[in-house]
Amino acid sequence: MLNPSSHITWQPQLIAKYNLNGPRYTSYPTALAMQTGFAAESAKAALRSSQQHLSLYLHVPFCQRLCYYCGCHKVISRHQHKADPYVDALLAEMRHYQALVADKRIIQVHLGGGTPTFLSEAQLSRLFTGLRQHFHISEDAEISVEIDPRSCTDEKLAHLRELGVNRVSFGVQDLDRRVQIAINRVQETDLIIHQFEQCRSLAFSSINADLIYGLPHQYPQSFAETLAGVIEMAPDRISLFSYAHLPQRFAAQRKIPDASLPSAQTKLQVQQMGIEAFVQAGYQFIGMDHFAKASDSLAQAQQAGRLQRNFQGYTTAGQDAMLGLGASSISQVNGVLWQNHKSLKDYSRAIADQQLPLTKGYVLSEDDRCRAALISQLICHFHLDIASFSHTWGLRGMRGFWQYFADAIARLDPFIDDGLVTASADRIEVTAAGRLWVRSICACFDAYLAEHRQRYSKVV
Repeated sequence: MLNPSSHITWQPQLIAKYNLNGPRYTSYPTALAMQTGFAAESAKAALRSSQQHLSLYLHVPFCQRLCYYCGCHKVISRHQHKADPYVDALLAEMRHYQALVADKRIIQVHLGGGTPTFLSEAQLSRLFTGLRQHFHISEDAEISVEIDPRSCTDEKLAHLRELGVNRVSFGVQDLDRRVQIAINRVQETDLIIHQFEQCRSLAFSSINADLIYGLPHQYPQSFAETLAGVIEMAPDRISLFSYAHLPQRFAAQRKIPDASLPSAQTKLQVQQMGIEAFVQAGYQFIGMDHFAKASDSLAQAQQAGRLQRNFQGYTTAGQDAMLGLGASSISQVNGVLWQNHKSLKDYSRAIADQQLPLTKGYVLSEDDRCRAALISQLICHFHLDIASFSHTWGLRGMRGFWQYFADAIARLDPFIDDGLVTASADRIEVTAAGRLWVRSICACFDAYLAEHRQRYSKVV
């Protein structure tokens, strides 16, 4: 596979030109398209008519401490017993969906948050018992949990493994103490190393490490040490996310002074350092912010042309077959998006009233589906076979394709002129130099972008 890090063009003029606000395209349309007044029957019909297997996402909103950078929906508490009613609500929500998905196989389960490891071993046992009672979990399902090393123990790791969890994702963020203090997430590197070793001894099949670039007091010298430390830990996957500083939207971020943040130039420098370091260490650059060892299923799916995206990012489980459970969770099934109530109070009230806790949703049009398929192909595989795509979507051949997307192609012209995209009658391809800008390239085909652009973060 082409090594993209040595071909990415880090030119200031390109950065100024293309580092625009844009979606991450975990869905198309994005979640901003969802509207209130959405009928629960639309979600039920989508589940009944879906012919695919499903993946499950369970949101656990509780955290023991507030991380200042976080924009997730969360509840800060040091008392585990406060999660008992929430586990009850999750189990009740599972019962609502049980009959609708009785004929569906669940091939992927992910617990995110918040901090899933906030839950006690007894609470986790109740949750997983309910999952297996209400859903047909495939024997070879990927079952993953996000882990905060500070709220996890050797005993809890062993318990998760006994419950069938086979993949773990650690929130590392940065190993530098000054950065950790600034974001209120101090965790010892030795603790992370120890828990990695425990996971390997327990035969977890995959370990992911999450990092964030653009954090306060994060500079090239210290970040180089973080990169070296993470590479030495040798996770199977690495996520390198861009910190989006949006204090007007997320109150916790107001605790991070603007003056402590690296300049735009420094932020891009540490991103470049990360991409180059991981690729040189043998990781496959999946795209945007993900890296994986060649032996990992994510890398293998990309090599085989099977990689897709959903609300959890890059996935092997399909982009139109994810059911979200819990407060704020988003689902996408068979061309329908819907989201649960964000507040714990509203979510719990809906469950108590024996209703699906939906607050808004959206049914994709045929144009939406077509554009979603195109964007997914480009963002996952960086090329598009126009003849094949046109046949699939009934666009009357390659000429029909170019006519249908005439406005998008015009927006693509600058990327072509700058060598970031090549386009011929039968193929569009994102060059190695263009992979840094794949979000902006995909945005050329986004019919909703002008309406929502200012609500998105910068693409790098």
